[in-house]
Amino acid sequence: MTPLAERMRPQTLAEFVGQAHLVGEGAVLRQAIGRGKIPSFILWGPPGVGKTTLAQLIAKLLNRPFFQLSAINAGVKDIREAIDSAARQNLFSAPAGSGQGSGAILFIDEIHRFSKSQQDALLGAVEKGVVTLIGATTENPSFEVIPALLSRCQVYVLQHLSKDELIGLVDRALQEDGILRSQNIQVEEYEALLLYSGGDARRLLNALELVANSRADGQPLHITNDLVRDFIQQNAALYDKTGEQHYDIISAFIKSMRGSDPNAAVYWLARMLDGGEDIEFIARRMVILAAEDVGLANPNALLLATTTMDAIRMIGMPEARIILSQCAIYLATSPKSNSAYLAIGAALSTVKQTGSLPTPLHLRNAPTKLMEDLNYGSGYQYAHDFAGNFVQQDNLPAAIDGQILYEPGANPAEERTRAQLREQWKGKYKY
Repeated sequence: MTPLAERMRPQTLAEFVGQAHLVGEGAVLRQAIGRGKIPSFILWGPPGVGKTTLAQLIAKLLNRPFFQLSAINAGVKDIREAIDSAARQNLFSAPAGSGQGSGAILFIDEIHRFSKSQQDALLGAVEKGVVTLIGATTENPSFEVIPALLSRCQVYVLQHLSKDELIGLVDRALQEDGILRSQNIQVEEYEALLLYSGGDARRLLNALELVANSRADGQPLHITNDLVRDFIQQNAALYDKTGEQHYDIISAFIKSMRGSDPNAAVYWLARMLDGGEDIEFIARRMVILAAEDVGLANPNALLLATTTMDAIRMIGMPEARIILSQCAIYLATSPKSNSAYLAIGAALSTVKQTGSLPTPLHLRNAPTKLMEDLNYGSGYQYAHDFAGNFVQQDNLPAAIDGQILYEPGANPAEERTRAQLREQWKGKYKY
């Protein structure tokens, strides 16, 4: 029997719940659909908020051929076959007045799981318009999608469904689903259903269906918080058989390491491993945390995290669990600093505010005689010619000279760095 979540999948934008900032009246995607032309884009958001449904609805509304791949089990060959199929049918140049949009839609679920080579295979087709790419991801695409592909796609952020929207889904299912409508079901309390859903519409409807199927035939069912808690706890494996807690558990894992709690870190690591999580995904998240949250308080953390990534690829499970555990405990117990993360953020903000400031002449390269005549490189002081391999000179554009972008963190390693910078740059940077 088709699951309730699939039976209740919206068929029109009017039935689509949530994401008004994207598909509500006057919103960006709604306008693009109305014009009949959409860009390639990536939908970034938690599970069960409508990423797949939205992609299917867009293809239906624009009368576009629709190809769907999952990055979990698709390879480069599958990508090329989908692209070749679109090209052979000449889908990207449909006759005028045919009602068909320009280009097939290629929807890739879990696009963050694609390797660089798999993502590279998409580039040419996206550039030429053979396909319009719609990617779906629960991970920040700026970390997981290669820059060349990301630069060719808009990124739209989907939000968790609100309490009222989730309650509306339950009520609509009871009223409109043919199977549930024929049963005598009343919801007296919603809180437990909402709690177990975690804001995920698919999990919510799965839970509702499981509870509804628990009653004896012909008997009325009054859904209460206690009933839901008892039934879901008794059927935990069935309820979470698709691993839909992925998003919440990786968040708990990261926050436990950031919070210097090794016990919680290995617990959440065990939860992911027990649930069959991709070990490379876990290792990637630890590499990011090593730079973002441990950072310069312990630079060796990034070395260990990248080594962990290499090691688990060579070893594989089950022994990879030991390597991941060692790294997670090391990161959790390391001193913490986000100074590098804040520094690049401050630098990017400065670039946006000040624009393309000119490079000081003495820092410019002078590969030609003309550039030498224009004083490119003139006055540059080679640091190794000076005591301590250091000389104080201007390295920033004049308009922001003396601006501090890197602020050392409050930890022993960076306190030593602060003292060094204060001594070297006295009179210029106020450390």
